[in-house]
Parts: sequence; C-alpha cells; structure tokens
Amino acid sequence: MSSRNVATCLFCALLILVSASAHAGLLERIFAPQPDRWAYWEEADSKSTHMVDHSPWQVFLDAYVVKGDDGVNRVRYGSVTSADKKTLERYIESLRDVSVRRLSKAQQLAYWINLYNALTVNTVLKHYPVRSIRDIDISPGLFSDGPWGKKLLTIEGQDVSLNDIEHRILRPIWRDPRVHYALNCASLGCPNLAMRAYDALTVEQQMNEAARVFVNSPRGVSIREGRLRVSSIYEWFRDDFGRNDSEVIEHLRKYASPALANRLTGVNGIYDDSYDWALNDASRH
Repeated sequence: MSSRNVATCLFCALLILVSASAHAGLLERIFAPQPDRWAYWEEADSKSTHMVDHSPWQVFLDAYVVKGDDGVNRVRYGSVTSADKKTLERYIESLRDVSVRRLSKAQQLAYWINLYNALTVNTVLKHYPVRSIRDIDISPGLFSDGPWGKKLLTIEGQDVSLNDIEHRILRPIWRDPRVHYALNCASLGCPNLAMRAYDALTVEQQMNEAARVFVNSPRGVSIREGRLRVSSIYEWFRDDFGRNDSEVIEHLRKYASPALANRLTGVNGIYDDSYDWALNDASRH
C-alpha cells in the first residue's frame, strides 16, 4: 500500500473517531461483533450429571457486589483484598480445567455466563483504577478497543477471549436474546452483574429475571412524550431482539411491567438509544 493510501486510511479512521465522539455509539454500531458460531463448543452430553462448582464466585459476589438506590449493581473493586483476588483467579483456573463438552447444555450455559462475568471482573481488577473498561486496551489490532479481543485463558486446548464467549459461543449456539441480560461488561449502562451466580437448575428463571430488571429500568427503556429511548444493546445487536423496531418493541413488552407494557402499546418505533460506559464502581456512587 502506498504512503498516500495509508494516509487516506488514517484520515478516514480519524473522521470516524471524531464523528463517534459527536454521535454516541457510532463506533459500536459499526463494529458490533456478529454471531460467528464456534462449532467446537456445540457438543454437549444430555445425560451428564456433573455439576460445576460456582461457590467461590458466589462468595465473591456476596462480598463485593452492592445494589444501588438506582437499581444498578456495582462492584467494590477498590476493596477487594489480595487474598480474594487470588481466590477469584483460582476459581477461573478451576473453570479452565472443566471438560465443557461433557456437560449438559444447562450446565454449559451457566458455566459460560459465570466465566464471562468472572473474567470481566478479574480483568478490571488487574488494571484498576480505570474510569471505564474501554480504557483497558489489551485487545490485539490497531483500532481495537477494550479487553474483549484478548485471549484470556485456554480451555480444552482452545484459546478463548470474552468476545469468543459472547459472540462465538453463547449468542450463536443458544440463539437466545436473554444472554445479553446475563452478561455484564462492568459498565453502568450494562445489564446488572447478578448478585447470584448462575446455576444450571435455575438459569432459565435467572435470565428471565435479568431481562425483567433491565427492561423495566431507565437504562433499558424510557418513554418521554411518546418517544421511545432504549439501551444501545438493542441497536448494536438488533437481529438478536428483532428484525425491526416493531419486533424489538414486542420483545420489550414480553418483559415489561403492566404499566410499561401499556405505554409501549402506543409506540411505533425507536426514537433514540444510549449507553453509559462508566465503570460500575461502587466507590464512585
């Protein structure tokens, strides 16, 4: 590539970045990962009775996750002791050693959700203090943002990143929009980090509850003067929730309270979307 072409590419990239600062969410809309099924992880054992131990993760959640008056669950990152950081890392290491493809589908679902959330918290702790998870630029690639593309651990000989778990395993294999409500990216605009570890026996109920909590919060849905504003996750991952505004709204009605569902009845489309990337840090609330 000639130096002139390189300069042109860099100039175009600069225009995108400048535009993104003026128009919230533009980069996310452009570069939101698409589902890319990782066939290796499709295998499961429907007869398996093996139970993965997520109790260390529960102990961590009990100690460091707090619910704010605004309904947002925050993490006391600055209070995590050295001993508890090591315990969290040992928990993640224990998940690395699980034979995932020998688990039942329900066990796998709980496994991947808990692993994603624990890895996210652990990544923040390793770089704390930060104002946003997007400041942890450890992903490979010139224009990469945040930690999501970095391979964080090896499972069954496969190097796995946060993006892999979300966009190559959970989204394409389960094809369930509720996955978005279960995963937490350490941001105020994200669905809550659950205060209970996901469990194979209750994962369906837990995802339903996570969906209800988010949809009925201002982070998920707000209506002013008949105009619907939604979380940007409904735009970034539009196809997971519906092919058009009407189908996304129908998805929202499924989890909305009676009062919100009634207000959605008169809404014909999505007016705007927003997302807050500030770290879900309890010390800043």
